[in-house]
Amino acid sequence: MRPVWVAMLLAAAGLAGCSGPSHAPTRAHSPSPGVAQTTDQKSRAAGLPGMPTVLDPNDIYAADRPGLLSKVVTGFPARIYVPNLRSNTVTVIDPATYRVVDTLPVGREPQHVVPSWDLKTLWVNNDLGNSLTPIDPSTGHAGKRVAVEDPYNLYFTPDGRYAVVMASNLKRLDFRDAHSMALVKSAPVACAGVNHADFSADGRYFIVSCEFSGDLLKVDTARMRVIARQKLPGGRSMPQDVKVSPDGRTWYIADMTRDGVWVLDGDRFTAPHLLPTGKGAHGLYVSRDSRTLFISNRGEGTISLLDLPSGRLRGKWRLPGGGSPDMGGLSADGKVLWLSGRYHNTVYAIATSDGHLIKKIPVGIEPHGLCVYPQPGRYSLGHTGVFR
Repeated sequence: MRPVWVAMLLAAAGLAGCSGPSHAPTRAHSPSPGVAQTTDQKSRAAGLPGMPTVLDPNDIYAADRPGLLSKVVTGFPARIYVPNLRSNTVTVIDPATYRVVDTLPVGREPQHVVPSWDLKTLWVNNDLGNSLTPIDPSTGHAGKRVAVEDPYNLYFTPDGRYAVVMASNLKRLDFRDAHSMALVKSAPVACAGVNHADFSADGRYFIVSCEFSGDLLKVDTARMRVIARQKLPGGRSMPQDVKVSPDGRTWYIADMTRDGVWVLDGDRFTAPHLLPTGKGAHGLYVSRDSRTLFISNRGEGTISLLDLPSGRLRGKWRLPGGGSPDMGGLSADGKVLWLSGRYHNTVYAIATSDGHLIKKIPVGIEPHGLCVYPQPGRYSLGHTGVFR
């Protein structure tokens, strides 16, 4: 943001139960000072009732700039938390030394490590263990498991009221109290394998991928129900990670069997078109300046780079000797992309400046949705770290 916006944004940054950053974020794409917002921009800025004010209607990731850590996470040690699917453990890595500093026993088949909306807790999704293991990120200690059915993945509504459990095997979206995890409402889905999601800029709906049936769902956040469904066109699909563009108008959905990302108009929910990236496209991560989308191609050991302002691919990085880059996130300063190596029992630290492999770290068996923590942002929408 530029100076004329600073006072307004500082006033908007405070959250109930979550302190905002001590200074206003810097934006890559700010509107010119003095230019009035359009009706569409005002609508996007309004947001879901109870949701923190959108800092910048042109860039929903404006709070994710390097160094903009919430006061809530001040003092938390920087760590990489790696859930090992077949080992039933979480490996903890110190990113400063690239060394394993702890191994935490958790429940059966941990899929993802997910920051809570208020940034105070990391939840390990023990899918087949039907539980969540809380980790205190200030100490790195694991707490007592909380009984939750089929938690393949976990998200939080932008107003901070509900956790949304992707109950993949049960074909449900379970809305739970964001703190106690008590069930509030189950929304049945007519598709197989609900797994990943992202929320619209105004928080009023979210898009969900169904990996086993090749469907996309549009879900009304406030009403907690599916309002639209479509099957991806042109043959068998296996949609994975979902990410919305900085301006909130374009959605990207990785597809592991179609080897690319689908480009979707979420508001209109019309048929998307496919952008080929690489074999086994899987994870999607937005750079700290909101200009690049990193796409992990698990089936060929590469990372594709999509230029977000233009929507065009502009390069590809290859891991030396191949690999299976899966899920992860960016370091707080944005200089390192951390990804699990799903079928190589390793974690990759990749330089975002040029794509070179900094370090390869052995972990447990089948590492999956690793979490880099802490990261910049005012609150978490879940998964391995979707912050706004």
